[in-house]
Amino acid sequence: MSKPEDTEQPEHTEKVVQKEKKGQSDVLHRLSETLASRRNADPESSYTAQLLAGGPDSILKKIGEECAELIMAGKEGKRLKIVWESTDVVYHLMVLLAFYGLGAEDVLQELRRREGISGIDEKKSRGTSHHHKKAKDDHK
Repeated sequence: MSKPEDTEQPEHTEKVVQKEKKGQSDVLHRLSETLASRRNADPESSYTAQLLAGGPDSILKKIGEECAELIMAGKEGKRLKIVWESTDVVYHLMVLLAFYGLGAEDVLQELRRREGISGIDEKKSRGTSHHHKKAKDDHK
């Protein structure tokens, strides 16, 4: 069988895809900024402010609930539901990061550091060295 000639993407399409990929990580940065701005918001008017006011126990409880829902969605195998629940998990993880004065860039930086490293090797390195920087303790 011959290969269709129109399988290659034009150069402008590749540039659009690259721009879209950049925009995808930008949404995490914008979310980080929005969550950080909610630290001083009125809990009566902001769900995020309510979570932040409740402290880590409140946030962690919500992360646990959302993870359980993601597990159930995964077991059901419904792709859209998996996306919805994953989004909820990511949002609540981002709230936890914001509580501790961290953001998307902190996680993305660590992902970049781990890129190309075997998961087995990376886990071994955590047991033998302390290469991780201590997270900010001044969370309020």
